[in-house]
Amino acid sequence: MATQSARILVVDDEKQIRRILAASLAGHGYEVREAATGQEGVSQAAIHQPDLVVLDLGLPDMDGVEVVRRLREWTQAPIVILSVREDEDDKIEALDAGADDYVTKPFVMGELLARIRVALRRTVKEEDEGALSFGEVTVDLRQHLITVRGQKVRLSVTEYEILRHLAVHRGKVVTHGQLLRAVRGPNHQEDTHYLRVYIAQLRHKIEDDPNHPTHIITEPGVGYRMAVGD
Repeated sequence: MATQSARILVVDDEKQIRRILAASLAGHGYEVREAATGQEGVSQAAIHQPDLVVLDLGLPDMDGVEVVRRLREWTQAPIVILSVREDEDDKIEALDAGADDYVTKPFVMGELLARIRVALRRTVKEEDEGALSFGEVTVDLRQHLITVRGQKVRLSVTEYEILRHLAVHRGKVVTHGQLLRAVRGPNHQEDTHYLRVYIAQLRHKIEDDPNHPTHIITEPGVGYRMAVGD
């Protein structure tokens, strides 16, 4: 699927926002449909099978997080939240429910378009790819091997699992809870200090400047994102 021909569903109760988004997205080659309520969004998604959903949280009939949960019952199409809610708990709730990214209103159209492009490209399944590359860093999923500029980097089992999880979900915000469930199980979702220690160790091993990382990006108070270029 070429990202420029993708079908995008915009779910937002503000007519002006829908109009701006529809015009801009159509101008970049996307096929756009609109919905003003959560129920309409769920119905439109079922009928038209969008490749990506741009979703507001403050809908008149149901909370956007509930829309995310309903969509995730049957589709893995990327969901980009576009909301005025800035609270970290709101972001975490939406991302944990299955959203892929979160952009806060007021927003810059260029940033939203970049997030959409990344989300559309991120169709990776671990079993489908042998290796993922991020600049000079390569994650070989089959051999459990990490290289930087062609040189093998030794990682602990936990370091590898954290990096693998971020790599497979490259471009997506992965919450602290999601990462901890993936590497430690459901009873360790609050061990964020543990996670920070391992992220720091990983950055020292794969980043040119661990204090200014370009691969493992912190989403303050929420989690981490494996960066990808546009």
